[in-house]
Amino acid sequence: MAGPVIGRIPIIDVMPRVDLGGVAASPDALPAKATVGEPLPITATVFREGHDRLGADVVAITPRGRRRPPVRMERLSDPVDRHRAWIVPDAPGAWRFEVRAWSDPVATWQHAAGLKIPAGVDVELTFVEGSLLIEQVLASLPAKERRAATTLRGALEAARDTSRPVEARLAHLQGEDVAAVLAAYPLRELETVVGPFPLQVDRERALFGSWYEFFPRSEGARVDPDDPTGTRVLSGTFATATRRLDAVAAMGFDVLYLPPIHPIGEVNRKGPNNTLTPAPDDVGSPWAIGSSAGGHDAIHPDLGTTEDFAAFVGRARDLGIEVALDLALQAAPDHPWVTSNPEWFTTRADGTIAYAENPPKKYQDIYPVNFDNDPDGIRAEVLRVVRHWMTLGVRIFRVDNPHTKPVAFWEWLLAQVRRTDPDVLFLSEAFTKPPMMHTLGAAGFHQSYTYFTWRTGKAEIEDYLREVATESDHLMRPNFFVNTPDILHAFLQYGGPAAFKIRAALAAMASPSWGVYAGYELFEHVAVRPGSEEYLDSEKYQLRIRDWAAAEEEGRSLAPYLTMLNHARRRHPALQLLRNLHVHRSDDDHVLVFSKTLEDDRVIVVLNLDPHGTRETTVHLDLEVIGLEPGESFAVHDEVTGSDWTWSEHNYVRLDPHHEPAHILSVRRHR
Repeated sequence: MAGPVIGRIPIIDVMPRVDLGGVAASPDALPAKATVGEPLPITATVFREGHDRLGADVVAITPRGRRRPPVRMERLSDPVDRHRAWIVPDAPGAWRFEVRAWSDPVATWQHAAGLKIPAGVDVELTFVEGSLLIEQVLASLPAKERRAATTLRGALEAARDTSRPVEARLAHLQGEDVAAVLAAYPLRELETVVGPFPLQVDRERALFGSWYEFFPRSEGARVDPDDPTGTRVLSGTFATATRRLDAVAAMGFDVLYLPPIHPIGEVNRKGPNNTLTPAPDDVGSPWAIGSSAGGHDAIHPDLGTTEDFAAFVGRARDLGIEVALDLALQAAPDHPWVTSNPEWFTTRADGTIAYAENPPKKYQDIYPVNFDNDPDGIRAEVLRVVRHWMTLGVRIFRVDNPHTKPVAFWEWLLAQVRRTDPDVLFLSEAFTKPPMMHTLGAAGFHQSYTYFTWRTGKAEIEDYLREVATESDHLMRPNFFVNTPDILHAFLQYGGPAAFKIRAALAAMASPSWGVYAGYELFEHVAVRPGSEEYLDSEKYQLRIRDWAAAEEEGRSLAPYLTMLNHARRRHPALQLLRNLHVHRSDDDHVLVFSKTLEDDRVIVVLNLDPHGTRETTVHLDLEVIGLEPGESFAVHDEVTGSDWTWSEHNYVRLDPHHEPAHILSVRRHR
């Protein structure tokens, strides 16, 4: 018969832990997410029978198997015996942690003595029992702890001095100095250990980064319209796109995401605005990958050579920017795979290969890969392609539509890469149901696109911030993109410039990773048709040459605002974390308030979510979660306007979205 599942002291509901509802319940199955330098809360429900006191702590185990000193868990103020401790991993790798609980006879005695001795019940016997416990602690102290030993001996002497009042004798045993020693060196009886539970600790970029997306082919030039040959557009190359890198770096972005840079199929090529009637010089969609010029391991000839790409990546690296490359596992009808491995696709009843569909949308220029046909061959080829780009300096991949491929495939692929190159990161572009998004994160994706784009009301934003920061954080890390080539939300279409500020401030302050697709800073907001989220003249299907310099000179650019946001993120370590977000209250249904705190770095964000109207209200702060005393007044500095004020628990605000919709306040305590 198997032994008991529950230990002598029950320890249940340990978090963070990935069990996917019991499908992968083994502690060695899937790790929870953690990041170097990120405080990680470990929680568990710990209890025992009767009224005896207990203690609990967490022991972190490094990738090399070294056990760190235990971190004591504190009992949270709830009725279900929930305990919590914070650990901070300081190196990447496969960490583990254990939760330990024990019966605490000293704490049990202290509680009983506080009741019995004042009531005159078993006074001397109670002192004897306490003295024996203190002697046990003394005997267990390390030899170097002379001061602690002296403290305990003094308390023992006082407790045994029957000439003193019993209240004074008890006070010596319960003094702060004695309590500190007993907390550091508790007596442990009936010790119970659960775990170890796995943690995958990734490098800082897995959690914190400012992403910018542009199409290299659009970083070309427009021929002078006075040219007698007429207005022409010259396609960009890696050489011309390199000139845009300085501006991206100046705005404070540190990850540059490139849509697919491979040859584009000619069969069923799409024309402007997703039409099926392209002209001979139309460029097609970069996601229709592959032609006679090559497939996923090739570069579009118009963009340059492998050497040009490597030079582009090197220049970005010199500017502090990592290049993220799109990984889209699909093929144009003239991709080399279609000829070499037709079994990798789905053949319909009429003998044709099925193209991609998301009804009512049709993608006649794309064949999806069927991962159930020759799975071993597909796995080997995709891993080869990924490693090819890794050798050219790519350490981040943005994965297109991973939810349309088997999760088991991603678990395998990401594990293979992590085994040899744990610094390589993968971002999941899966706008789909929560179970799939969470499972992809659990399978190994380092970051995930989210529902942020469609959360625009105060209540739904508050709920979503709590969800990503404290409920799903062990499964997926969010990346708040304000727009993408596929998503132009109605809020931006009709909200005017204020809407662009609101969404940028919310994304940059609430999430440690956020992203912007080029054109956002120019307030591009026209949809292809009413009710659509597709851009008019979408860059997915045609070149879009932008005059960045003219926009900035004429004051039509949001670039200075984006720069301010990214610089604030770099100045404040609290903004680089996820799990420290706390939502506060305001009296207005359009004014959002939240804070982020890391030790002495405290940031309060107050945001008017209404792009059309000024809002005046009172905001109510929970000062304790900001690390301040109830009733305390404190100085705040507005990172946006440079203004300084004195704030307290309740504060009046007025936010005109046409002037400035946000306060980003750094807290400076009065001395």
